[in-house]
Amino acid sequence: MATPLNQVGGSITVIGANEIEARQLRSLPDILSTVPGLNVVRSGGLGGQTSLFTRGTNSNHTKILLDGIDIADTSTPSGATDLGKLMAADIERVEVLRGPQSGLYGSDAIGGVVNIISRSGEGPLKLTGSVEGGSFDTFNQSASLGGSEGRFRYRATVQHHHAGATPVTPLNLLAPGQVRNPDFFDNVTASTKLGLDVGQGFELGLTARWSQSLTKVTGDAFSLVTFSSVPSAFQTRIAGQNWQSRAFARWDLGWLDQTLGFAYGSNQSRTADPDNGPLSSSGERVKLDWQGNISLAEGHLLVLGAETARDAVHLPISAGYTTNAGFAEINSDFGSAITASGSVRYDDNSQFGNRLTWRIAPSIAIGDTGFCIKGSAGTGFKAPSLDQLYHSYPAFFFFANPNLNPETSTGYEAGVEGGLWGVTAGATWFHNDIKNLIATDPVTFSTVVNIGRARTQGVETFVAWQPLEEVRLRADYSFTEAVDKVTNLQLIRRPGHKASLTGGWQFLPEADVSATLLYVGPWFDGSRDFPVPRLKTDGTVTVNLAARWQATEMFTLFARGDNLFDESYQNPVGFLAPERAFYVGVQAKL
Repeated sequence: MATPLNQVGGSITVIGANEIEARQLRSLPDILSTVPGLNVVRSGGLGGQTSLFTRGTNSNHTKILLDGIDIADTSTPSGATDLGKLMAADIERVEVLRGPQSGLYGSDAIGGVVNIISRSGEGPLKLTGSVEGGSFDTFNQSASLGGSEGRFRYRATVQHHHAGATPVTPLNLLAPGQVRNPDFFDNVTASTKLGLDVGQGFELGLTARWSQSLTKVTGDAFSLVTFSSVPSAFQTRIAGQNWQSRAFARWDLGWLDQTLGFAYGSNQSRTADPDNGPLSSSGERVKLDWQGNISLAEGHLLVLGAETARDAVHLPISAGYTTNAGFAEINSDFGSAITASGSVRYDDNSQFGNRLTWRIAPSIAIGDTGFCIKGSAGTGFKAPSLDQLYHSYPAFFFFANPNLNPETSTGYEAGVEGGLWGVTAGATWFHNDIKNLIATDPVTFSTVVNIGRARTQGVETFVAWQPLEEVRLRADYSFTEAVDKVTNLQLIRRPGHKASLTGGWQFLPEADVSATLLYVGPWFDGSRDFPVPRLKTDGTVTVNLAARWQATEMFTLFARGDNLFDESYQNPVGFLAPERAFYVGVQAKL
């Protein structure tokens, strides 16, 4: 059951399908790039390995959900999700919840939650197809069909994305005479979403998504001349395959709206590295969940839930653990002025034991001003990854630690938000204390232990204005301070300042233009492969422009330019961001 944004005590940003289409955003990292409080780090262009840092927390501290499916990759060393392979043609909207959310969502939600909802079918059959080409040998296509027939709803989408020549490796890192190999990315994704209204408040549903990708990148090799890692003269091939699915049954009895779901996801990757040898990884997650929404009284809703999940990795090791959990949340509307929610969750893990988390989030309207005061407080945790617990590297004298405990956090935020005279604005202060961070043992350097501590705090602000029906404008600014409390140094890849300006203009009934300006302030990073652990980068400004023209009732022409002023920068250090690029395409709707 959806909660109105003006009744949500915490910080949330919603990006809908209209904005995704108008700005011609092709992947999840593109969608998240302007969200306040988030830093997206992508090594290269489309499909490059991508990490997300929410409010200064680690890249594995944000839970990623797709239609209710936890899509974290259990086979990776940190358990984080690589967002770079998640394409956007079938996305209806993205909801970004910032701040500790483990009181409802469990592990991985120290920084927040990114909730992705795919498109559903409704009404008469609709067929849509598009073709796009441009810089970096880009050639993208997508096709979808959707609609409803009686009680049956359906939608299916196939999308292919290709970028075959993206320059990523800085030339100054190459050996004399060495030729730069551009990055290559090819991805095919197929998805479907089905629903059947059986009757008497009973509904069945299925969502499924399969993707296959091939990436060619320049890895690192050890140089006997410099006794350090240098970009390889040969390309590394990474073939990946991902499957996510969830079936559910929902029964709405009026006073009780309950859903039983079963999800299965798997990730497989095969890496052919000419310098370091082949590597294969494989992992999966199986989850059974139940949720019941109980109407206690007018304006008061009790949410109860229970779930059991099995996380496993099959390659390069075989290991797994089981988590059983239960949670409760109360959402109350006490009239026109006060709303509040509170949640508590208990997780019992077969490896590290139990964990209790909570969250409260009140909202108070300020008279008749149109503004409200919001706030939240809560706790979060991140379970150790299966790799950290069980995968040893004896050739490098490095060993797993099965005695690791979860990383934990306590966070607070307070802000004000509202609208007046056609202008909506808001400001939020936040603070997080994170403990038990998993890091390499500084004494033995032979394992990982719970020794790290960090503090993140800052301010997020926005102003949105629609001066005319055809014009929309928005400005976002966030300041983030992320400090390692052991060394008192600023954490890497966390810029202190970030600002964005986005706007759209429907200058004709059949034509519109959208523009985005993104500023990311200076930040610290390690050099490529980290022989130099701390380098300060310069701030960057990028400008994107997108336009559409509905030439006929059936065909729409579109074009966009990314990084129009050809800003040259590395993100992360050692990997060039794409230079100026242009794309054109056509969309057909039947």
